[in-house]
Amino acid sequence: MVDALRLNLAEVKDRIARAAARSGRGAESVRLMAVTKGFPLAVVQEAIDAGLTLLGENRVQEAEQKFTGLAGGWELHLIGHLQRNKARAASGLFHCVQSIDKLETARALARCAAERGKPVDILIELNTSGEESKSGYRGTEALFRDLEPIASLDGLCPRGLMTVGPLAASADQVRAAFAALHGAFVESGRRLGLPGFDTLSMGMSGDYEIAVEEGSTMARLGTALFGQRGQA
Repeated sequence: MVDALRLNLAEVKDRIARAAARSGRGAESVRLMAVTKGFPLAVVQEAIDAGLTLLGENRVQEAEQKFTGLAGGWELHLIGHLQRNKARAASGLFHCVQSIDKLETARALARCAAERGKPVDILIELNTSGEESKSGYRGTEALFRDLEPIASLDGLCPRGLMTVGPLAASADQVRAAFAALHGAFVESGRRLGLPGFDTLSMGMSGDYEIAVEEGSTMARLGTALFGQRGQA
């Protein structure tokens, strides 16, 4: 597994570098997240040993089981939907919650973070595919409505936007979704004027090269690094 991971990592880094170059950027402009959801602790440790210290999990409970007490300089992000009753646990475990899609959820997380005295970075999720099964704000009007109220909450540090690209779609449809998020990101940054609003999280194993070409600064990869879940 370790040798396979290192080979996959080298290939992914090369593809990211070439995609970034096509968009007039350097490879260093894109952070690589290893999505460890569904993989055992041993795989998490192998990722950390390979230098993949930016890690992503979908569920609070699974992340608690794997990361509580885990040594190392890792940075953990929640990339799945956050239920408000999990806000307290999330505020103590995650460096960033990438899936804020309601003002009420942001308020719950902010209260817990403020009580701990430990600010939490957040990304606001936009549903760019229109798929009902996906989380995220259902349009830029709703996102922009809540943008400044969320940014005003003590305990949260808004860092950017996130989306999940459309599944089973053509490359043109995927590109359009990512271009839409990039446009919303630029407008959100203009409205907020925050110097730390710098993260555009988009692109997974099947579409990360398109995402990087469209301006992604963070690619979230699981299968491309580790193979299919259940085979690790």
